[in-house]
Amino acid sequence: MTLQQLSAASGVSIGYLSQVERGNATPTLGTLTQIAKAFEVDTGYFVRAPRAVDSLTRGNARPKFAVAGSSIAYEQIGAERAGHELTSFVINVPPGYESEVVHHVGEEIIYILEGEISQMVGERDYIMGVGDSLHYLGTTPHCWSNKTNNPARILWVGRMQYDKSGKIAPIADAPAEMLPLRG
Repeated sequence: MTLQQLSAASGVSIGYLSQVERGNATPTLGTLTQIAKAFEVDTGYFVRAPRAVDSLTRGNARPKFAVAGSSIAYEQIGAERAGHELTSFVINVPPGYESEVVHHVGEEIIYILEGEISQMVGERDYIMGVGDSLHYLGTTPHCWSNKTNNPARILWVGRMQYDKSGKIAPIADAPAEMLPLRG
């Protein structure tokens, strides 16, 4: 592509393009976007931006928090970035804890890291131990509890769309064939 063709396609003057080509000028992001469109590439072709895969969380420096009034302690696993749809936490559950029944648009996966959890999904109660996992839609009413005298830890990954949850229609509870029931 000649400078004249690039100028016609991008709307950037030939003189300025010549300066950029020779390293005598640095285009603004707006100008660079015009040039990228002319080449039919994304602006990211010219600019190195932080990538989502660069979101490393170190175990000993993981952000930890709790909701006021709750005995649950959370450890943030994933990074919050624009465009991401999944959220993930390690949830530290004290003995005797019982959650409220919730339902929402989205889905959840839980994996038991330590201890034992009773997970209710619809009418099914799953007693889950270390290494067990469960994947379910959030539109089915669900809750969980730690009925033991020992703490438990859960790896929780989900996509919850609470802003759309007011639009949930009542659904019939379909039998779930996820895990065999224990105990």
